[in-house]
Amino acid sequence: MQAHLVTQDDDMCYVITDEPIKIMKANTSVALTDGAPHRIEKPHDEWTTEDKRKANLDNVANDILYKTLDKNTFNKIKMYKSVKKIWEKLIRLCEGNVQTKKNKLPVAMQKFDNIKMKAVESMNEFDEWVSSIINELNALGKVYLNNEVALKVMRGISKE
Repeated sequence: MQAHLVTQDDDMCYVITDEPIKIMKANTSVALTDGAPHRIEKPHDEWTTEDKRKANLDNVANDILYKTLDKNTFNKIKMYKSVKKIWEKLIRLCEGNVQTKKNKLPVAMQKFDNIKMKAVESMNEFDEWVSSIINELNALGKVYLNNEVALKVMRGISKE
């Protein structure tokens, strides 16, 4: 999702990781501090087309996120106003905190240990299921070597 948002605009990553972009200008009435001009918020009537585009990025990102979330997830994030807050909540919901990840790891490892192809399962379905377990383990920080995965898969394939 983050990749999709960033493809919409190069500055979108700032909206996700920071806060909505504030349109600023140099304050010429204040002396320079350490060679850098003092900055103040630029009045709306002075905004250029580019300023308006940047100021609207938070709304664009909100719109994209709202359209992609299911109702249950949307209800959990709808109270947040900025994309940064929404993004942080989505990360907590989807990935969990450190303790949640620690709790998920043994369950995922048990799935890997018990890989067995069902009699009614096609090779494609089995492959997708194994891939999802491996991806889950990778996301939780547990990486198996390719030969370990291959051996586990070979042992789990049904004789039919």
